[in-house]
Amino acid sequence: MPAPFRHAAIVGKYQAQGIAPVLLEVARFLREQGVEVYFERETAEATGITEFGAHDAQALGECCDFAVVVGGDGTMLGIAREFSRHNLPLVGINQGRLGFITDVPVGQYKEALATMIAGDYEEEHRSMLEGQVFRNGLPIHEALSLNDVVVARGVTASMVELRVDVDDDFVANLRCDGLIIATPTGSTAYALSAGGPILHPGIAGLVFAPIASHTLSNRPIVLPDSATIRITLVAGRDASAHFDMHSLASLAHGDCVQVRRSAYKVRFLHPRGWSYYATLRRKLRWYEGVV
Repeated sequence: MPAPFRHAAIVGKYQAQGIAPVLLEVARFLREQGVEVYFERETAEATGITEFGAHDAQALGECCDFAVVVGGDGTMLGIAREFSRHNLPLVGINQGRLGFITDVPVGQYKEALATMIAGDYEEEHRSMLEGQVFRNGLPIHEALSLNDVVVARGVTASMVELRVDVDDDFVANLRCDGLIIATPTGSTAYALSAGGPILHPGIAGLVFAPIASHTLSNRPIVLPDSATIRITLVAGRDASAHFDMHSLASLAHGDCVQVRRSAYKVRFLHPRGWSYYATLRRKLRWYEGVV
């Protein structure tokens, strides 16, 4: 059995109303279990919590051996990119509806954390993407994504034309509203609404999903995650590249967005008995209509 955890980082959706008491309750419970607790600095400052030490993500990644994220999938996405560089495992506690990657209900966190601290848990690793934007052959922006990289038109602009190359092969020139390159984790996010398939996290693949393509035969494709994908803006106004809808770069004609699998992975810890298929049933309501 893995060694027990002794140093925890706590990250919260600090914009959420009434989250401070929940964060304090979780932190005090961990302390009662013999775990030294530190808060992510922005979480501590926004909630006014001063009972525990506070550090930035870099310092937490160096001094902690696991992190508890309280909020939703958006909160987890933001901090997972930071902590992946430190190989720090993450536990997601969801305050509202269960998320795809924050799967411990807030009412059950004590049972879940007590067993995980003792080393009894299920662990999975999720792949990430690294994206770079090149202009005139020089990199001008780079970012990590756990869900997806999206190249899309502006809100008021018409469709864009994108040239797509995979490794050394030309694939197509697409006229569309945009293009999504998603990991298996991101296959249940924006790519799903664009008609893409769901990829199990154990599959070494990437989803290539055009958004509102002008040609109906431009269908989603599953690519090997060893591929390097290059997306060049041929035509279109106000286009941009989005990385997990968090970091973005405005694109000019001729700019190239290069996407490949990152060397970093995100480590998620789940309670024993966790099931990916049960998560899909809950989130996608596959049980509805079944007697």
